[in-house]
Amino acid sequence: MSSFLTLSEARAQLGLEASPDPEAINLAFRRAVRSTAGDDDDSTLRRLIAARDLLLSTSTPGALPAPAAAAPPPPLVGLGPLEALRGGVVEVDLPPRRLRVMVPPGLRTGEHLRLRGAGSAGEDLYLPVVIRSGDGLSVVGDDLYMTAPASPRVLEDGGRVEVETHAGPRALWVTPGLQAPVRLCLRGLGLPARGRRPAGRLYVRLEPSTDAPSAAEDLLARFHRVWTPRRLAA
Repeated sequence: MSSFLTLSEARAQLGLEASPDPEAINLAFRRAVRSTAGDDDDSTLRRLIAARDLLLSTSTPGALPAPAAAAPPPPLVGLGPLEALRGGVVEVDLPPRRLRVMVPPGLRTGEHLRLRGAGSAGEDLYLPVVIRSGDGLSVVGDDLYMTAPASPRVLEDGGRVEVETHAGPRALWVTPGLQAPVRLCLRGLGLPARGRRPAGRLYVRLEPSTDAPSAAEDLLARFHRVWTPRRLAA
């Protein structure tokens, strides 16, 4: 039956305007059927059914509204290990602005830096922090990691080795018989305590180097630093 109807004729049968949606088609069909109650002519009902089926076959559901554009992710605040240790001023891009932001010492990767009133509508912004490796240091959680040269003889027989850390020179003692790689720990020289986060540790990995001073050379260099000619003269 539907092949004998055009779309315009089918809409006219159900009293519809152009491009109805399925819900409107079914509602108009039920209304038209009720209006023919008591009519013994089956051809009327068949025409209504054919009109409904034709219109439903050519209708499309109402278009869904376009999804709202996702807000761009907030910019990362990238810090080097020394900035995480000591704090300082970093630049943050908030197009079209470029802000200079003071960061406190002790921030960790995954924390957020709060910028009061920096949003486009004056709201506070919370920018995620990430600490990248640099300055000979890497950061994992609260702890710092670095490498330092050491004499192969010291690594084999044990002895004193001096390591230049971010907090100045530190003397470390190597126990004889340690298996490579030799890694020593300095407590309290990781990221500083902040809130509930304790102060971290500095882990120093000693790498064999023929250029590194021996234990005797290290002691001699230390003597020269402390007992300068001026101090000897006094």
